[in-house]
Amino acid sequence: MQSSADILRGIWTSAGGDAAALARVRLTGEEPQIPSSFRVAVAGQTTIAAAGLAAAEIWRLRSGEAQDVSVDMRHAVAECRSERYLRLDDKPPPPAWDAIAGVYRTGDDRFVRCHTNFPHHRDAVCKVLGCEAEREKVQAALMHWKGEDFETAAYAAGGVVALMRSYDEWSALPQARALAELPLISIEKIGDAPPKPWPKGDLPLSGIRVLDLSRVIAGPVAGRTLAAHGADVLLVSGPELPAIPWLTIDTGRGKLTTFIELKSEAGRAQMRALLQDADIFSQGYRPRALASLGFSPEDAARINPGIVYVTLSAYGQAGPWAERRGFDSLVQTTTGFNDAEGKVAGIDGPKELPAQMLDHATGYLMAFGAMMAKARQAREGGSWHVRVSLAQTGRWLWNLGRLDRGQDTPDLTEEAVHPAFIEAVPSGFGTLKAVRHSALLSRTPAQWSRPAMPLGSHPAQWPARN
Repeated sequence: MQSSADILRGIWTSAGGDAAALARVRLTGEEPQIPSSFRVAVAGQTTIAAAGLAAAEIWRLRSGEAQDVSVDMRHAVAECRSERYLRLDDKPPPPAWDAIAGVYRTGDDRFVRCHTNFPHHRDAVCKVLGCEAEREKVQAALMHWKGEDFETAAYAAGGVVALMRSYDEWSALPQARALAELPLISIEKIGDAPPKPWPKGDLPLSGIRVLDLSRVIAGPVAGRTLAAHGADVLLVSGPELPAIPWLTIDTGRGKLTTFIELKSEAGRAQMRALLQDADIFSQGYRPRALASLGFSPEDAARINPGIVYVTLSAYGQAGPWAERRGFDSLVQTTTGFNDAEGKVAGIDGPKELPAQMLDHATGYLMAFGAMMAKARQAREGGSWHVRVSLAQTGRWLWNLGRLDRGQDTPDLTEEAVHPAFIEAVPSGFGTLKAVRHSALLSRTPAQWSRPAMPLGSHPAQWPARN
């Protein structure tokens, strides 16, 4: 079984990183840290370390000054469950899930998971089933369906659901075979442009402007990570778009936040103006959603030659499911994780991973890919497209191997996380107690210089560069 250092080496060198830089990284801690048969703790640690090392390398390119990076495994795990440990005025998070979200048995004795936290996704499920949004009525209606038929019908209606599959069932699907041909992170040159010089500043990403068009966890974690290393991150949302407030608070640290109505020409003009002065465009919307509004990777490269465009998808850029919506919990369900964890636990049905690890690890890989592409842009020019997916991160996690009796590990308690990894900070919501960033850089410590604020708190403009 690969060590954490070997796993980090694989991530780092696959994106063109110089192997010599790995000598400056220190990874501490032992697995397992939380109850799972999968190597979730080392997945969190190594993806966070990859992003931290990318920031350190950018600082070396900008200043000539090398620095050390260290990541403690327990701290990394806490950060990969940061939404659980967040406290607002000492209050814990509200219930995370909608009333009808979760797992149901179907008429052919299979299991499906419904993700209904956004109202339009909940409405789609109820429309297909012809029932009200009550758990008992959803379960009764599903007894008249085969699991795979419901999955197909719900997606066609605009919902997001997943049939629980074993790993072998998933591996036999064309989508799994398509993913097997793709790298963990794809970094592709999509246009010509001169190199952009690094702006002045005292952090690795000082003066780097990031448009963050993402919701829920993975994409927002990427933006939060770039902000921790000094980037000016502008989170763009819309007043009508649904959001999950607790996640918005947790992942909003370090960011500016504005509303733009992209369905109007005036809003699209605002976005084009911001894009012209951006360095990184990071988005996690449904495939083709932004392309239909004039903001595809190719459009962005025309508007701003030299842009780094980062795309997050659920199931990857190739294969019959490339257009399919999805969230971490659904990808876990359909790719075999829930089945495998359930079997190890002796449960008749699915069991979730003890963290939204596909989301969090993918978020750090997005930030890592964005920084590696930005470093290439500064060195050799060009416009670049970085692509990651929850399912591909899942494939990577599965291939790290399994832990014997890892599921018997005691869970990481709030007492173990507080106060070791928690900082108290003001915000636009009240006093936050939140997990500090776990990648420790010796010369440019990570910091969030802007407080989390309610969505739409700032104008749609960039702050001045120093």
